[in-house]
Amino acid sequence: MAHTDSCTSHMVRLMEKLAPVEGYNLSALEDIRFLRSNRPLTRTPVLYEPGIVILCQGRKRGYLGEDVYVYDAQHYLVVSVPVPFTMETDASEEEPMLAVYLRLDLQLASELMLQVDEAFGPNDAEPKGMYASPMDDLLQASTLRLLEAMSRPGDAHILGPSLVREIYYRILTGEQGGSMRAALNQQGHFGKVNRAIRKIHDCYQERLGVVSLAEEAGMSVPSFHLHFRSVTDSSPMQYLKSTRLHQARLLMLRNSMTASMAAFSVGYESASQFSREFKRFFGRTPNAEIDWMKATYALPAPSTPSMYVSSH
Repeated sequence: MAHTDSCTSHMVRLMEKLAPVEGYNLSALEDIRFLRSNRPLTRTPVLYEPGIVILCQGRKRGYLGEDVYVYDAQHYLVVSVPVPFTMETDASEEEPMLAVYLRLDLQLASELMLQVDEAFGPNDAEPKGMYASPMDDLLQASTLRLLEAMSRPGDAHILGPSLVREIYYRILTGEQGGSMRAALNQQGHFGKVNRAIRKIHDCYQERLGVVSLAEEAGMSVPSFHLHFRSVTDSSPMQYLKSTRLHQARLLMLRNSMTASMAAFSVGYESASQFSREFKRFFGRTPNAEIDWMKATYALPAPSTPSMYVSSH
């Protein structure tokens, strides 16, 4: 226990240097961001890209349907497919929330998955789009080594990629690693639904209907509805609307688009309908939401955190 506490304290000290300003801090590696939040955030809709979130201090709670996902210094979060949910953060000036975000490198994960399956045998776990899992000593030690390397520029570029690979390995062989491997395997109903999800994220501005998405998944419409909800806790059309609204928010924040311009850019035909649905979804008008985002994350538009958008 003393060793674990010492390790956590060391990680917090390193994170204080790696995330000196509130919001998202870039790193020497493209797929790694360091997050600092000095204040609590109440429930807000988010759409995480596939990735891994490791907290060194503070706590986050994600709400997806009736499920609650707690991730803190003792638990990490894995997202295998983009999932819209609501999230809240516990943080303060005295104890800021400090987190490492690793965007999921599908090629690296797939290569490792094949090696893990070869070494450990067939995997019959149920695939999950998102899960929170206990942080064990091995993963904590791997994360500490990554933070140490990232705090030194030369080490970050040379050692960083191999340490990221080590973290992936720890997660793929951890308590719920089988669920992640099953999700990445893209087989069965989960894989079929994920094909439709990719279609939504690639073509959200186009006219998409349930029939065309079911065809993309290679499923009947009733079966598609059932299995889509089991993966995302959302209907296909609700998911499409969520994706469009998140993308519109990103366009307004990054590109300074007006609400009308953003609405038409993501596939809405009516600006007034967009504004109504935006306020219902985010709880604020488009302009008020952008003002809130800028004030809350204290970031210039180009550095908008990828964790909160649906695609890069």
